[in-house]
Amino acid sequence: MEQHRTRPPHIRARRETASLPPQAARGGRPPARPAAVRRPAPPAVQSVRRFPNPRLTGLGGGLFCIATMLLLGCLDALTFGSLTAYGVLFLPVCVLTAVWVRRGDLVTAPVVVPIAFAVGVVPVTEGGDGLGARLMGLVTALATEAGWLYGGTLVAGLIVTVRKVRLMNRRRRASRRPG
Repeated sequence: MEQHRTRPPHIRARRETASLPPQAARGGRPPARPAAVRRPAPPAVQSVRRFPNPRLTGLGGGLFCIATMLLLGCLDALTFGSLTAYGVLFLPVCVLTAVWVRRGDLVTAPVVVPIAFAVGVVPVTEGGDGLGARLMGLVTALATEAGWLYGGTLVAGLIVTVRKVRLMNRRRRASRRPG
C-alpha cells in the first residue's frame, strides 16, 4: 500500500484499471485522465499581464485615441515640431486602442485611428495666418505622413482581426463541448 502513495495519480489509475478484469474495465467508468499541467508563462508574457487591461467601448476607445493624439500633437508642436516624431508616437496609440477596445466594439478601432491622426496633426502642421493656409498645411501633412497613417491603421486592423479570429475560435470550441 505504501508503494501507491509515492506514485503520481495517473500511474496509480493506470495500474488499478490494469488489475481489473476485462469486463469490469469495459463496463465500468473509464480511467481518470491526469489533469493538464499548466506551465508558467514566459517572463515577457508575465510582464505584459501586469499592464492595465481596460476594456473601452467604441466611443471610449475613440475618445481615448483622439484625446491622446491631440495631446501628443500639442506636445510635439511645443517640443520637436516634427511630423516624423508625431508619426512614431502614433503607432503605440494605435496598438493600445486596438488592444483595449472591448470585444463587441472591435470594428471601431481601425475606424477611429485615422480620425485621431487627423485631429492630432492639426497643432503640428505648419501654416500661415489664414484658414486657407492652415487647411493647406493640414492637407500637406496628411499627404506627406500617409505612411504613418496607413501603418498605424494597418497595425490596429491586424490586432483587431487577430482578436476577432481568436474570439470566434473560442466560441466555436465552447459550442462543440457537450454539456
